[in-house]
Amino acid sequence: MKNMRQIVTKTVIAKGKKRTEDTVNLRPPNSPTSILGCWVINHTHQAKKVGKYIEVTGKFDVNVWYSHQDHSKTSVFTESIPYKDRIRLHYRDEPTSGHEEVIVDVIQHPNCTEAVISECGEKFCITIERELVAEVVGETKVCISVHPQSFEEEWKFSDESSSHEPGHSHSRNQGPVHDNKKGKESSSF
Repeated sequence: MKNMRQIVTKTVIAKGKKRTEDTVNLRPPNSPTSILGCWVINHTHQAKKVGKYIEVTGKFDVNVWYSHQDHSKTSVFTESIPYKDRIRLHYRDEPTSGHEEVIVDVIQHPNCTEAVISECGEKFCITIERELVAEVVGETKVCISVHPQSFEEEWKFSDESSSHEPGHSHSRNQGPVHDNKKGKESSSF
């Protein structure tokens, strides 16, 4: 045991992922005749850890371009949509301290997958998908084996110069050159 050490380090101790598909109903000021386009912009979010979950609170704007008054006029209707997602965490390590950092990455920003006019003809029914990944970074302990200094083998270093002397070739990849007449090693430098 005397050659074992515990190191406290930061690591991802828990992860979670959630894909959500919601349908929102929006009522424009004019009765729509047809939907010409729909897009989702301005997504923002905040996250905090609540027990074994990450709670993500966010919002985004839904813009619907539509025709009204029997296809004689067009308008863009915009509404801000709030949401709250709970992402269940799966732990790999239990934290060793209470100082944890929450990181939420957006895999899929809120995106319109379907936009239709409701049966009553007064509303838009917009289906929106999003996907989030949450990570909790905290301190954990890592156990390592420590070996005495003498365990490491000796390193050999040779002098190396980056400058060339005039009249001498400089090659780093050649090994020692043997002079058979004298029986001694001579360098190619």
